[in-house]
Amino acid sequence: MTDRTTGGADGETPVWQDVHRPAADRVDALVAAMTLGEKLAQLVGVWVGADPSGGAVAPHQSDLTGEPVPWPDVVALGLGQLTRPFGTRPVEPAAGARLLALAQRQVVAASRFGIPALVHEECLTGFAAWRATTYPAPLSWGASFDPALVAEMAGLIGESMRSVGVHQGLAPVLDVTRDYRWGRTEETIGEDPYLVGTVGTAYVHGLEGAGIVATLKHFAGYSASRAGRNLAPVAIGARELADVVLPPFEMAVRDGRARSVMNSYSEVDGVPTAADGDLLTGLLRDTWGFSGTVVSDYFSVKFLQTLHGVAADEADAAGLALTAGVDVELPTVRCFGEPLLRAVERGDVDEALVDRAVRRVLAQKVDLGLLDPDWSALPDNVDEVELDTPRSREVALRLARESVVLLANDDHVLPLRAGARVAVVGPLADDPVGLLGCYSFPAHIGVRHPDSPLGLEVPTVLSALREAVGTVTHARGCEVRSDEADFGEAVAVAREADVCVVAVGDLAGLFGGGTSGEGCDATSLVLPGAQADLVRAVAATGTPVVLVLITGRPYAIGDLAGEVAAVVQTFFPGQLGGQAVADVLTGVVSPSGRLPVGIPADPSGQPGTYLSAPLGRRSEVSTVDPTPVFPFGHGLGYGTFTWSPPRVSGSTWTVDGDVEVELDVRNPGDRAGADVVQLYLHDPVAQVTRPVVRLVGYTRVPLEPGGAARVSFRVPADVTAFTGRDGRRVVEPGAVRLLVSRSSADAHAEVDLVLTGSLREVDHTRRWTTAVVVTAVEQEVVVA
Repeated sequence: MTDRTTGGADGETPVWQDVHRPAADRVDALVAAMTLGEKLAQLVGVWVGADPSGGAVAPHQSDLTGEPVPWPDVVALGLGQLTRPFGTRPVEPAAGARLLALAQRQVVAASRFGIPALVHEECLTGFAAWRATTYPAPLSWGASFDPALVAEMAGLIGESMRSVGVHQGLAPVLDVTRDYRWGRTEETIGEDPYLVGTVGTAYVHGLEGAGIVATLKHFAGYSASRAGRNLAPVAIGARELADVVLPPFEMAVRDGRARSVMNSYSEVDGVPTAADGDLLTGLLRDTWGFSGTVVSDYFSVKFLQTLHGVAADEADAAGLALTAGVDVELPTVRCFGEPLLRAVERGDVDEALVDRAVRRVLAQKVDLGLLDPDWSALPDNVDEVELDTPRSREVALRLARESVVLLANDDHVLPLRAGARVAVVGPLADDPVGLLGCYSFPAHIGVRHPDSPLGLEVPTVLSALREAVGTVTHARGCEVRSDEADFGEAVAVAREADVCVVAVGDLAGLFGGGTSGEGCDATSLVLPGAQADLVRAVAATGTPVVLVLITGRPYAIGDLAGEVAAVVQTFFPGQLGGQAVADVLTGVVSPSGRLPVGIPADPSGQPGTYLSAPLGRRSEVSTVDPTPVFPFGHGLGYGTFTWSPPRVSGSTWTVDGDVEVELDVRNPGDRAGADVVQLYLHDPVAQVTRPVVRLVGYTRVPLEPGGAARVSFRVPADVTAFTGRDGRRVVEPGAVRLLVSRSSADAHAEVDLVLTGSLREVDHTRRWTTAVVVTAVEQEVVVA
């Protein structure tokens, strides 16, 4: 039974509800019939229940929520979006779905055209709703080097959102990490654009495949802010923007077919992106062909006036953003309402710009079925909805396991031997929220509702180890953020143990509420508080120490790595991250994660990533050595995989052709595991300086004991492209080298090639990725 009975003249179905008409005709009919006020109502969201006191919103936002407007007045002319009905406070999923359906019926009934609102939610680490599965944070996606599993996760997230009436998800984050001090590093997939692009595009495929509009953010340059400070100005050159920042967005727009993009808060070279028509229209739409909606990051239109100082008032801000290409103002109406209405009526803003934006919004609503006559506000089987299912937990556990990175195990203290006396210390050993990222519901919303239960079962490292090995002693040792601590109890339990697991790292929070997360930027990459001193105190007992890092960014641990027996790195591994860590420590699974960011040896070399030209690395002209203690792509397992010498299809490679690189991988041990084969490019001579190496291909190779697989890379010459001196992206002929590697600093074999032909210009239609085929090998293989 439909919730909507809007009809045309003499009971005929209106054109905009006629599913047999082309979408463009349906949209045109609506736009022609709408008043200016009705059009503008489609270009705004409303955030019902946001706390204007500032407790539920960010700095500079508390004064923007305003006093509540009576609901009938809000929806009188229609409504574009409803903001986070599930992500504002704890609500039972079925009850939330029914409340949302009621609101949608009111939206439909109040307006002349019966158009529902599009509903958006956060979904970076899972649907940000109470009782929904919380998955590992994006840095863990990168550490898995497993796009297929990330796509599977995103599909489950999308299914859970659709089951309660949500249409759009504000994810993935495609910012490439440039400065680890930035608080939102935990939201990024890593420091390499190829890894970010391939994994992020997989997330888009999963979410869009479930029928949810994926929103790419933050477009573009947000993560390159000066000093790693949130919202700080971005000063990068056009080449860095084109070759590092933009490729993941290009990939997700073209190959992922994402239907929405969110502008960044940043100003790049003095131009705020919310007012940058060259970026939001010229590049995104005219060049890349994006046809979806551009939504503003929360309050970023108003920020053109209040933070950037490029707009005189709200009407001016609205005109700048609309002209640049922002279609929808989120999270609630400020500038695209009355101020924009008056500006259009005065002739300051062309109504054609309003029509352009509203056509995009309505086209998306047609695409989602919101204008179909049989659309229903209430999803099917709503009383049976479950947001934390056995399948979603299984995927969360698999991803958490794959993302655990064993950095060092020099004394082979891992896996823990049976019967060992184990002490577990550290502030994150028994803290369930400490396993969750900033945009998880418990860390983002739940902390403001202390009277509500967590809503999920989140085994900690301590509880999972107790389940696995039996008797375990425990002492907290210190707090994450405090410089004051008494290590006496921790030292005592460590001294009496055969091995001591020390769990330290970050707490996710918002705007100073944590050590990692939005607005929680760091001045140094030393572990927060007294945690490093705790590690040293426990290590001084002589008991072998397993350092477990549960963080949202990499920390400089060069001085600690030599004092402990083993180092394990996780990046907010989610609600089953404690179990995943215990499974790795006890040998239930062999670790297979690889670093999506380098681990600094010393904080003095920052900011810096592995994507550096020769002079960005260690040099005799500087006393600062930025060499990481563990490089991008590094990770160990409990066995040793053997690789054959690579076989290459030829020594020459045409500038418009492919080259094939093949090798065999074998697991000669007695334990199942997975290896990650990485392919890097080295361009020794180019018209502009190039990174010493950069990732151009990778694949996970899971193998049973004694198993073998053949890995074939088909590498298009397009992946060698870069932005040349004249600003054109080119494939340049000449000598290049492909490195079959275990990490960015550990090449197994080098393949020297010559790109032949003339200098070739390429654009966004170039071939982005290296095709990889992994096949089982039955016969004995030759190994190095």
